[in-house]
Amino acid sequence: MISTRDIVKIYRTGGGELTVLKGISLEIPAGEMIAIMGPSGSGKSTFMNIIGCLDLPTSGSYRLAGEEVARLEETALAAIRSRKIGFVFQQFNLLPRTTAQRNVELPMIYAGTKDREARAQAALARVGLADRMDHRPNQLSGGQQQRVAIARALANDPAVLLADEPTGALDTRTGEEIMALFQSVNAEGRTVVLVTHEEDIAAHCRRIVRFRDGELVSDERVAEPRVA
Repeated sequence: MISTRDIVKIYRTGGGELTVLKGISLEIPAGEMIAIMGPSGSGKSTFMNIIGCLDLPTSGSYRLAGEEVARLEETALAAIRSRKIGFVFQQFNLLPRTTAQRNVELPMIYAGTKDREARAQAALARVGLADRMDHRPNQLSGGQQQRVAIARALANDPAVLLADEPTGALDTRTGEEIMALFQSVNAEGRTVVLVTHEEDIAAHCRRIVRFRDGELVSDERVAEPRVA
């Protein structure tokens, strides 16, 4: 599903160049559930942005579902994001004055998806919020807001779900509930990639890769992933 070869990312600043990624090669098969870990500044979030088609590498190859995307224009990247990728972020990124249902409908509006209302309702029911569809974010708990964000990410039925510190703003129990959702989504066949700094969260995944100083330093299978 995701294949990177020698991905390099260099940011040019007034003081010169900063190399954030130093030749990352990684294969993530369809249906994998993988955690990306590393200290602050290790390059993991930059790598997530590249595989999410939010940023382009300076050099190297990136193939998503067999399609080379490393050199596409922004319009083409946006189309891929809307069709193939769902995003979940630490801070939820919900529109504050909009209901849960309307928040979930937003990516479908951009993608021109039909039956948006029914699909949004089904997605919210899928994450256990059938009775909260008309609530605004300030009427929901942190865990409920993250569930809305997950429903929004699933709205266009993406093959890949990318999550950047999805439990970072949640308490331990609520974080476990969110990880149960990710495991359920993965069991349906979707590829799940999450960035986390929490070892106990990464333990829910079937594979853990670690970044340090812009390099991939380890890639390990988890013998018995923790069941949330």
